[in-house]
Amino acid sequence: MIRGLLGKKIGMTQIFDTDGNVVPVTALEAGPCYVLALQDAPLKVKVGFEEVRETRVKKPQLGFFKKIGTKPLRMVREFSSSDNKDYKVGQELKADVFKPGDFVDVTGTSIGKGFQGGMKRWNWKGGPKSHGSMSHRRPGSIGSSSFPSRVWKGHHMPGHMGAVRVTTQNLRVMKVDPENNMILIKGAIPGHKNSYVEINRSLKKVFQPLDQKRETVAKKRNPMKQSKAKAKGKGE
Repeated sequence: MIRGLLGKKIGMTQIFDTDGNVVPVTALEAGPCYVLALQDAPLKVKVGFEEVRETRVKKPQLGFFKKIGTKPLRMVREFSSSDNKDYKVGQELKADVFKPGDFVDVTGTSIGKGFQGGMKRWNWKGGPKSHGSMSHRRPGSIGSSSFPSRVWKGHHMPGHMGAVRVTTQNLRVMKVDPENNMILIKGAIPGHKNSYVEINRSLKKVFQPLDQKRETVAKKRNPMKQSKAKAKGKGE
């Protein structure tokens, strides 16, 4: 089975779970994706997402799509697979690859913030706020005198923020709508609306039914220790 799909971020909303609690979710358009190639060693499946005009595709890529007899697709990625016997080139994959209760890792490009100062970019505490201070949000000294007589590599400084590849792990699938190719995932994912994302099965968490209740462990009490109230005779 393939471990992931390509999709598009639609936006955020909220739903109610089985206990009536409000759950914030992100809506993703996951598919339809099309199988473009199969690889045996290691097992991988190349898939594409969202049809695009031929004029928007480079000629070598257009030749690849024409060779396998599919329409040009905007986004192409490879996903690992446990078994490729159920897939063939040109096959359509829908959102039912996932089911409610699955945990996924979503990768996307974070929203660009442009050039930002150190307090916003690195969460600096800032300088003194009192009257007379002139270094409220400034970087301050960044070097040293004798050693190393230079600025350390990787020193946190103002600069470009956002617009980087980010993966949010262990997000839970709350609802799947194969007819509309929609997936509702609990929590927020990187990227702006209509941005493209990769949805992979989580490597750290496994499927858990949505109606599964969390087991509460009773707190063990040390019989050798007494509470203050009981020691005073009030707890009897």
